[in-house]
Order: sequence, then C-alpha cells, then structure tokens
Amino acid sequence: MSRKDYEWDDGAVLEEHSARKLKILREYFAKYLVVRCGLPRQERFRLAIVDGFAGGGRYKCGTSGSPLVFVEELQRAADRLNILRATQGASPLTIDCLLILNDAGEEANRVLRENVEPLRAAIPDVTPRLNLEVVYETSKFEEVYPKIKARLLAAKYTSVLFNLDPCGHSHVERETIVDIIRSFKSVEIFYTLMITSLLAFLQKADSAELNRQLRHVDLSADQLGRLDEVVSRKEWLGTGERIVFDAYQNCASFVSPFSINNPKGWRYWLLHFSSMYRARQVYNNVLHANSTQQAHFGRSGLEMLSYDPRHDGGSIYLFDDDGRARALDQLTDDIPKLIASAGDAMTVPEFYEAIYNGTPAHSDDIHAALIQSPDIEVITSTGGERRSANAIAIDDVIRLKRQKSFFETFSQGRVLRRNPEKID
Repeated sequence: MSRKDYEWDDGAVLEEHSARKLKILREYFAKYLVVRCGLPRQERFRLAIVDGFAGGGRYKCGTSGSPLVFVEELQRAADRLNILRATQGASPLTIDCLLILNDAGEEANRVLRENVEPLRAAIPDVTPRLNLEVVYETSKFEEVYPKIKARLLAAKYTSVLFNLDPCGHSHVERETIVDIIRSFKSVEIFYTLMITSLLAFLQKADSAELNRQLRHVDLSADQLGRLDEVVSRKEWLGTGERIVFDAYQNCASFVSPFSINNPKGWRYWLLHFSSMYRARQVYNNVLHANSTQQAHFGRSGLEMLSYDPRHDGGSIYLFDDDGRARALDQLTDDIPKLIASAGDAMTVPEFYEAIYNGTPAHSDDIHAALIQSPDIEVITSTGGERRSANAIAIDDVIRLKRQKSFFETFSQGRVLRRNPEKID
C-alpha cells in the first residue's frame, strides 16, 4: 500500500480534514472514558489503544496529533474523574492503558518518540492514577496487525480502541476491520478513508456494481478521472456515502459512514465502527456538538440512506440546529412505523439496537420524538407513562397507543390495527 509521506522532521502541515477529524476524535475519546469509567464502585479500568498510522505526534503548527491526543485525554480523565469521585465519597479510580503506536516511517517514529516520551515519563508524578505503557512499532499496519492482535489477546484486553488514519490513497483491508471487530469483546475503530482509494478497489472488484452506484452522478467506473468535477455536488455526497456504507456495513453492527465536511469536495470519510449501540449513540451526540464537521446526505430520521435520488430531493445534514429540526419532524413519523413493524411494543434497548445504525439523529431528538408522538407512549417498569424525554430509562417499554392519530400503511402494504391489544 502506498502512503502519503509527511516530513515530520521539519514539522508536518495540518490539513483541514485532519484538524476536523482530530477534534472529533479528542471529544469522543473524552466521552468514551467518562462512560466506561462511570460505575461508582469501579476502581480500575483497563484498555488498549492502537494507533496504526501514528505519524510524528505533533504538527508544525503545534497541534497534537492522535498519539498525543490519547495521552492528554487519558491524563485529563484520570484527574477529573478522581476529583469528582472524591467529592462524592467514592473510591479512587486507576486507569491502566497500553498504547501501541505504529508508523512505517523510521523518521516519523523517531520524532514520535521525542514527542511522546517526555509526557509518558512525567505521568507517575503528575497523574499517579494513570498507568501508561507505550509500545512503538515501525511496520506497515497490515503486516504488524497479527503481532498486535496476538499481544492484546494474550494480555486479555477486552476494551480496545483502534485509530486507523492511513492518509493519501492507501487503505486498510476490509477483512482486517472485520477481524478486529470479531476479535475483541468491546472494540471500536476510527478509520479515515479517502474515497478514491475505495473507488479504485471497487473498480477492480466489481466494476458493474460500481457503474450502477455512480449512475446518479453521471460517472462510470471508467471515468473516475473526472471525479474532481463532481465531488462538490451534494448528489455526490449522497452517492459516496451509499458506496462507503455498502462497502463496510457488514463489518460491524454499527457503522457511521459520514464524510468529513468540505463543500469544496467530499473526499475523506471518517468511519466509526462498533458492536454497541451506546457507542454510536455517544458518537452521534459528539457530531452534533461539532456541527458542520461531518456531513450526511439523505434522510435525517430513521433509515437515513433509504431515499431514492431519482425521485427525492434529499438534503445535506450537518448535525446543526436546522438539521435537528428536520430530524425531529421525521422521527415523529418514523418511530411509530418502526414500533408497528415489531408488533405494537419494543423495549428501549430493542429500539436502540434497531435504529442506531440508520440514523444521524441526536439522542435528545430521538427521546423528544418518543414523547411528542401522538401515536406512541413510553411506559415505565412500574406501569406509569413517561412525560419527560429526559426521564426515559433503559428498562422502559415503547408501545403504540390504543387511540392513535391517522397513520395507516407501512412497509409491504401492512395496515396497522386501530386498537392493538394492550401488553401486560
């Protein structure tokens, strides 16, 4: 695989798409640590982080690269969580982290050590509740991955986070992503993909299917050299997102296929893979806290990629206030149909499992739609009805109301009963 070489010795220039990705990565990782270290009686959290294309650690402008982002956020979390625990009278928490930093460039690896080691060496004195072990590798990721995997499995790590940002036109093999997801109990992957690398692969693997997917932007597999002419069109954003999702949707239970937003040309996709709906829920919320950083084209409610570009106008969803207003309208219509497809009731976990791989929506908007919908009600474990979106709990049940407003026909021509039986 070829890779764009950064001149780390002189200081690599931080490109806009990398800056956007790093901001999302930092904020998500901070939330990740809060969620994973949230049990009051928990006294130790153990995780491994693999940065497969680590680079030199710091850009020419002084901005921290991903290796330093991980170290900095680990320190902040260990400090802040323990201050909070002290005020609550809870036991202190220790974070044990194995950080594996790999970069195939020897110069990048040398600069990386110079940037990371001073921070690591100071941790015992400045952040005593963080135990950080750093391992450096200098190989192509695909070649070193079996070694990394064996090490993590032998040490019985269950919580693992991979950051894969190969840059340029190279990519990580799809089979490797699948293997990562299948190998660890609680694993998440951030993968930065340049769309041209995927298209080049698909052109060889299934040119006929790629021609079908590109038809809506007046391109063919033989005309990919003209991609620069269409990458700034919103129709291309929708087509590219569909291509990316189709290529990777079976890699994990939850795949976030949103592009790094660049109206001058959507070329980079920041994918997030997870086997847990909670991870996708938190990730969606982080994107809304960073509106305009990523972009989605299509529906903003459920089944976000189900629009037909031949008949539906579609719109760009930038995780901003305007997009959230449209999402709430669609969710209010979409959710009753989903509940009806299951019969007339779903538990909250069943509902989350069903929706989160197909929606860009914020959890607050989803909960608001549950409460505002005239067709459904949220029932507590004791049989009461929820009145507040903020109060929805994991052991609640979502069900169709006995008396509903007018919505009749759903997928496959199914007509909803006017008076479904009450579930006891």
